[in-house]
Amino acid sequence: MCRNIRVLYNFEPPASEEEVRAAALQYVRKVSGSTKPSRANEAAFEQAVAAVADATARLLRELTTTAPPRDREAEAEKARERWRRRQARMAAAGQVSAATTSS
Repeated sequence: MCRNIRVLYNFEPPASEEEVRAAALQYVRKVSGSTKPSRANEAAFEQAVAAVADATARLLRELTTTAPPRDREAEAEKARERWRRRQARMAAAGQVSAATTSS
């Protein structure tokens, strides 16, 4: 689940509200151990997502850097390459079927 939380800082254009909320949702899901809360916990779950999203947006606004902004497509390609290397290592160790690595 946590691998779905992406770096949101120092991109051009900056992270959108949707990206911040998606990261907050993944965080709350991980911490709560639930991808969908029960009706009894739904309000607390949504309140937590909103609070984490607000804290994340505030953090992103307040951080400073002298590094140039990152390129989203370049970062996505780096992530794909890491995935390919991970799959190759797992295949070499016999942990992944040939059908999974050939896609």
